[in-house]
Amino acid sequence: MLHEIPKEEILEKLKNIGAKKVLIQSPEGLRREAEELAEFLEKNEIEVILHGEINYGACDPADHEARLLGCDALIHLGHSFMMLSLEVPTIFVPAFAKVNVVEALKKNLHEIKKLGKKIIVTTTAQHIHQLERAIEYLKSQGFEPVVGRGDNRVSWPSQVLGCNFSVAKVEGDGILFIGSGTFHPLGLALATGKRVLAVNPYSGDCQWINELAERFIRKRWAQIAKAMDAKRFGVVISTKRGQLRLNEAKRIIKLLKDHGREAKLIAMNDISYSKLEGFSFDAYVIVACPRVPIDDYENWRKPVLTPREVEILLGLREEYIFDEIPGGVREKDEPLGISLHSTR
Repeated sequence: MLHEIPKEEILEKLKNIGAKKVLIQSPEGLRREAEELAEFLEKNEIEVILHGEINYGACDPADHEARLLGCDALIHLGHSFMMLSLEVPTIFVPAFAKVNVVEALKKNLHEIKKLGKKIIVTTTAQHIHQLERAIEYLKSQGFEPVVGRGDNRVSWPSQVLGCNFSVAKVEGDGILFIGSGTFHPLGLALATGKRVLAVNPYSGDCQWINELAERFIRKRWAQIAKAMDAKRFGVVISTKRGQLRLNEAKRIIKLLKDHGREAKLIAMNDISYSKLEGFSFDAYVIVACPRVPIDDYENWRKPVLTPREVEILLGLREEYIFDEIPGGVREKDEPLGISLHSTR
């Protein structure tokens, strides 16, 4: 297996709350680990149900489904703790990747030096357990690594989410992202305006992100331009617990109406254009996960915008800003590797 799943610790948590039946929720990349965990728990006399739906992150826990299925707890694999009001006790298990991030940093040291001396170090939950090793290596090479604390939507310093880049909004010459994929480092570039170098610990490769960010912004301006003549807007919210932004949606509806446009609120769970084709709206605004209108926009036959892009459309903002879901002020510094969120 490619990820560490602390089975004994999970079992201890379940025993502490007296759980006899659990639902295991996992993203597609952790299905095998979910099966292995299920076998382990069943050998320890705990009944297990595997959740088969796609999971989009810690913002999308299946606690409601767990309660409907009569489960005593939910095990949420692959993501770190997020402060939510849940229907059953939920154990968030980040699933740390079994890959050496320092080796990837060594391989790309010549590129990292181009960021400057004072670099902001960021990563995802999969690699956060190796953050200290990465920091020590960078210090040994003469860098001054900066670790941002972020708000309470994130569990650890330096951790970025697809919807929150608060840890990177600190002073530094540039941003080093340790992880795979381009969405997180792209968000970092857009949210901060700083140079971003992404180092992939799986492949050992690196990529400069700012040219990608410039192309991204051009595409988003094209979406805004397509919506200029739109009169009727569908403002879409998600019923997923960590994506529900009802007050923000109401604010956008008011802005649109104040500027002579029509707007209606639409509630969905999994958001896609195919489900909306029966409506007659000219354009849509997604007030949920920022990835929805960005990752999948080519499949939308009508313009699809974020809340910040609506502000540009209405002439309330000139500079492009990436849409984020902010958390509150951090009150604790405790790491939350496996956190039991009780509803009591």
